[in-house]
Amino acid sequence: MRDKLQVFKDYLVSTKGTYTILYVLSALFVGLNCLLIYHEIYWLLLLPVLMIIVYFYFFHLDKILLLITLLTPLAINITQREFKVGLSVPTEPLMFGVLLLFILKLILNNDFDKKIWQHPVTIIIFIQLAWILITSVTSVRPMVSFKFLLARLWFVIPFYIFGIHLFKETINVRRFMWYYVVPLIGVIFFTIYNHYLWGFEQQAGHYVMEPFYNDHTAYGAILSMYIPVFFGFVIYKKYSRITRFFGFIVLAILITALVLSYCRAAWISLAMAIGIMFLIFMKIKFRWLALTAIVAGIILYTFQFEILTTMERNKQSKAATLTEHVRSISNISTDNSNLERINRWMSAFRMYQERPRFGFGPGTYQFEYAPYQLSDEKTLISTNAGDKGNAHSEYIGPLAEQGLPGMLIVVALVVAMIMTGLKVYHRTRTPEIKYLSMTTMLGLITYFIHGLMNNFLDTDKASVPVWGFMAILVAMDIYDIQAEKNKIDQPDGCNQTISSGQ
Repeated sequence: MRDKLQVFKDYLVSTKGTYTILYVLSALFVGLNCLLIYHEIYWLLLLPVLMIIVYFYFFHLDKILLLITLLTPLAINITQREFKVGLSVPTEPLMFGVLLLFILKLILNNDFDKKIWQHPVTIIIFIQLAWILITSVTSVRPMVSFKFLLARLWFVIPFYIFGIHLFKETINVRRFMWYYVVPLIGVIFFTIYNHYLWGFEQQAGHYVMEPFYNDHTAYGAILSMYIPVFFGFVIYKKYSRITRFFGFIVLAILITALVLSYCRAAWISLAMAIGIMFLIFMKIKFRWLALTAIVAGIILYTFQFEILTTMERNKQSKAATLTEHVRSISNISTDNSNLERINRWMSAFRMYQERPRFGFGPGTYQFEYAPYQLSDEKTLISTNAGDKGNAHSEYIGPLAEQGLPGMLIVVALVVAMIMTGLKVYHRTRTPEIKYLSMTTMLGLITYFIHGLMNNFLDTDKASVPVWGFMAILVAMDIYDIQAEKNKIDQPDGCNQTISSGQ
């Protein structure tokens, strides 16, 4: 009996046995599918795709991350109103799979590089996650807050923790940039075509990018993030002519799309990022930049009454010409968009005053701010239904939802990100790393300046590039340090570098 069993085992592991198993399983799959299709049940057809995806999760996770990046601009948000659950398909289910894999790896082998856990940006991110957990426990709506925490985890883990490992190789940095932008260009053409059908009306520019981006501010924020990156692809002379040529075309498309987005916050953020770039080129120390920002904040606070009085005299509404549209940025007397932001911010400050330590709970602002609106601050677009977005700020939103510590953690993360980018830029001896670190940092700066007036980190559209860009800077910081150390230890050039493949 044992001999027969051994013969059967040998047959199974042989090539002929493998083919037999494959044929039997294929026949079973086809037969079962025919039966289910006859009964109008089609879900089993997805099984081969699911098996391929599972295979890549365990053996080629880098391809899963790049696949998610490629799909993100095209993902569509699906809302289940009965359970008040929104999901971006297909990206967020794929990210959740990466989160499960992360938990599995922590339990089984935990082979993550310790340098990642010890980096200041990582420490701040995990402090933020810990504080979100604490404030979810104290939340007025715990279920909402824990959903917010889960979503933040499946954004951070794939594109920050696993992203750092992915971006050890510089070629993956370039792939990451192109994989997001190529489908984004498809969305841009779709948007411009829809805009054309409306005669390029300014008001139509607010929603012609739907369903891919929920409004022109989210769309504009992403466009402004990638403009510095592709400017770098154009001016870096060691890239091939083809790369620089297509980089120029992409850059022109992104700038055109940004202008047509009519997103004033995105225009401001890009202009300020350009100004910061020139300050860096002038080699002005970060401490002087920080001191200037603090002094500016003190001046704004001291003369707030005079500034508000001047702004209230501005009656310029949004108009067809770019000059008039820019002038409308400071109109807080008749511009409903500006007035509604102020209404949301003031409501957030009142919420903070009521719960200054822990806030109302992550993700709860839109459900709780209505009673904190004042009648004289409400606008034509105000609502009490909690269905028109959040606090419109990456800083003031956490202040209301997570208390003062929540906002301070966001500020600390932004400062740590900028300091990491500057350190890599000034220290590296690799020209490509210098260019990529500068343009990636500028892309993040555009987002966090834009974040003064809007917030999108609860969406995959913004979270993929933001956490990915941070991972790029941290990877360059960690592994470029090791590369430089190896150059010193091995002067003959036998060293390990990130990768400089073209």
